[in-house]
Amino acid sequence: MGRRLMGAYEIRTRLGVSRERVEQLMKRPDWPEPYETLATGRVWRTEDIEAWIREYRPHLDEQE
Repeated sequence: MGRRLMGAYEIRTRLGVSRERVEQLMKRPDWPEPYETLATGRVWRTEDIEAWIREYRPHLDEQE
């Protein structure tokens, strides 16, 4: 079973982008809301991020 939560690092790795680009994406109105904000930062449900990838970056969906 894959991970259920993703932080900025996991998202960056999954998308193959820089830390700065992840920060830009997180400001988009279509970006999923974080599942929780922890002392170490925000986390998202993996399924929400994967749904965003399927809709907005379908070429990356094939990598899974």
